[in-house]
Amino acid sequence: MPTYTYKGRNRLNEVVSGEREAASQDELRALLKREQVILTSASEKGRDIRIPKLGRNKKVKHKELAVFTRQFSVMIDAGLPLVQCIDILAQQQPNAFFKDVLNQVRQDVEEGSTLAAALSKHPKVFDQLYTHMVEAGETGGVLDIILQRLATLIEKVVKLKRNIVSASIYPAAVVLVAVAAVAVIMVVVIPQFEAIFLGLLGPGEILPLPTRIVMAISGFLAGWGGLAILVASIGAGVGLKFYYQTPKGRKVVDTVLLKLPIFGGILRKIAVARFSRILSTLLSSGVPILQSLEITARTAGNVVIQEAIMKVRDGVERGENFVGPLKATEVFPEMVSQMIGVGEQTGAMDAMLGKIADFYEDEVDSAIADLLAMIEPALIAFLGVTIGSIVVSMYLPLFTLIGKLAGGAK
Repeated sequence: MPTYTYKGRNRLNEVVSGEREAASQDELRALLKREQVILTSASEKGRDIRIPKLGRNKKVKHKELAVFTRQFSVMIDAGLPLVQCIDILAQQQPNAFFKDVLNQVRQDVEEGSTLAAALSKHPKVFDQLYTHMVEAGETGGVLDIILQRLATLIEKVVKLKRNIVSASIYPAAVVLVAVAAVAVIMVVVIPQFEAIFLGLLGPGEILPLPTRIVMAISGFLAGWGGLAILVASIGAGVGLKFYYQTPKGRKVVDTVLLKLPIFGGILRKIAVARFSRILSTLLSSGVPILQSLEITARTAGNVVIQEAIMKVRDGVERGENFVGPLKATEVFPEMVSQMIGVGEQTGAMDAMLGKIADFYEDEVDSAIADLLAMIEPALIAFLGVTIGSIVVSMYLPLFTLIGKLAGGAK
């Protein structure tokens, strides 16, 4: 049985070390845990046992991060040592990548690093917003409160994204079914009718114009035309993706998105809600206003909004009040500027920003519900008109044929 040299923390958060025989590292961890010692590092015959290297293509969902943050705040509030909290949360984490990250964070903290510095080594999991708020909590001795605010913020962001995704599923499904149905009719069904009609035509006879138009479209789609449209659509999508990754392309696309009818208004409300919520959380957590504005700009999700927030930051840095530069951007609604101005004058800007965020989050929910109410009948009407037109155009030759047969019978 191998002998391990180990280091750990006891229930008083004191560093303990020693040697112990165990069949594996997991058994060593279990043995020490029964003695109320949390294992932080171990080595076997001079071989250092470290946390495995992290994969590059792993992700931590916002929901997982929110649950971790909420549990972390509860454990800190209950008085558990920091290292012990991280170790417990790492052991119960089902996401293997997240578990490895937390184990590395725990090891860094155990070796003397601050929690914020340890978290900042994993920017794909803990962004600047997260690490700066944790840093403010550590500095002010209110880490449990900051973690609660962070958990609430992440939960609200998750809820907003979930509402948007849920609202888009139904229209996307209806459009997909409609396109598939029309494609099957045009590519498979119409050519069968075409062969029948051409066999029934007499010398010099032609099909009705609507029927000829539908058949021409069907022939185009069934041939190389359908493949050309598919390839062009895929190419356009890939090209747009690469264009959006360039600074100029991203700015152009984000500007166009904000100016779209109906959808642009919803996207602007989402941006205002996100800006207000994040800035409110940062300010209430004690993060300086210039730093808060910079972090908020980087997490805006839209280049136009980001540039507007940075202009506000530059104005505040020059000594101007908050409202003047905010109005000058012409990006944020007038009501937002006025409410922030009141909050600035009364010294309760964080509370006012929270109210703005609540209002616009409700506005986003209402706007999405109204959009769904508009899209549903529009999609049904489009599908009905499209398929109805195809069916009528196919029946027109039958009506002509029936009329001829009736005349011949007389």
